Amino acid sequence: MRRRWPLIAGARGGDGRRICLVTGPRQADDRGVRLLDRYLLRELLVPLAYCLGGFLVFYVAFDLVFGIKNFQEKHLGVLDVAEHYGVTLPELLVQQVIPVSLLLALLYVLTNLSRYNELTAMRAAGVSLWRLFLPYLGVGLFLGLVVLAMNELLVPQSAEEDKAILHRHDFHPEDRDWTSKLSFHNETEGRQWEMTRYNRNTHEMVNPVIHWDQRGGSHRDIYAERGIYRNGRWVFTNVVEWYSQAAHSNYAVLALPFSETPAWINSEIKVAALPPGEAAKKPELSIREVLDYRRLHPHLNPEQEATLLTQLQCRVAQPFTCLAVVLIALPFGARSGRRNVFAGVASSVFICFAYFIMQRFAMSLGVGEKLSPFLAAWLPNLVFGLTGLALLWRAR
Repeated sequence: MRRRWPLIAGARGGDGRRICLVTGPRQADDRGVRLLDRYLLRELLVPLAYCLGGFLVFYVAFDLVFGIKNFQEKHLGVLDVAEHYGVTLPELLVQQVIPVSLLLALLYVLTNLSRYNELTAMRAAGVSLWRLFLPYLGVGLFLGLVVLAMNELLVPQSAEEDKAILHRHDFHPEDRDWTSKLSFHNETEGRQWEMTRYNRNTHEMVNPVIHWDQRGGSHRDIYAERGIYRNGRWVFTNVVEWYSQAAHSNYAVLALPFSETPAWINSEIKVAALPPGEAAKKPELSIREVLDYRRLHPHLNPEQEATLLTQLQCRVAQPFTCLAVVLIALPFGARSGRRNVFAGVASSVFICFAYFIMQRFAMSLGVGEKLSPFLAAWLPNLVFGLTGLALLWRAR
């Protein structure tokens, strides 16, 4: 048997205030429930769009004021500066803009709904608090998936692309893609790589040298003039190959299916260049980069293990920030009473400061081996999410 829902009608008074009317009971179907969901979503999405646009404009304007001299010193034109902000946009969105905009928009909307007693009327009509907030939880889940996708697909490349833009007009811009004197060890397969230079974009090696032990105890060395990754293989030119330092062979071209991929090598370069101080501030590595590095180095010292696991857990926990934001915003914004909308803004500022301070503090403890990486990454989400659930349970 379908539930019987009273009819909820909304209107605006002559002074612009919204009026929510509850009429007699009527039999509601799925269409009526969807109408309520669409109304609540429409009330959220408009201020959310304004918040997203406003924060981005504010960030660009603020950054331009303090960074225009640096742009001039690097001889960047208007299109270069625009490209710089376009490249750095994904990281800015996932780190700050999306969670803060969602929190501010939610508190603004819920304060308005509570101010004009619309939430009270909906609950009096028989709609539970949990059912009312289901669309907002869906928005938080959707934005969390957006954050996860951007973290893995766009953010990892943004730092390198931005560096290329900033040094586009240098005297030798081609040098920006090269790493000099690269050396790393594949602990899983016991292979040692050394090279004079490596290009992170074209995956080209200069003077590569590879040493490893084969099955049966024999040792193998390869000395080449050049190397490049093609069709899943490393192709070396002008190769001298030694077996156990006793016999050698010469090859003009030699293709070998080594398991080390360019993605693994790039993760090696990025992790090696990441100081612990930067790793304690925010997630710098993607999930894939951490996993690639751990494939090369399954046995890490405690300091490296803590840093990488904290970065990994922070990347996994970051999409759930949107859900935690929704859970903490709902009880704060839905309190009954006629409150000014600026109360929602003030609440959002306080919650943002508290969240980011706790996040930075927990990451520092995780990287410093004072707290488990899992707890360091998930502590802010757990504290704010569980607090929101507890407040919602009391207000139901």
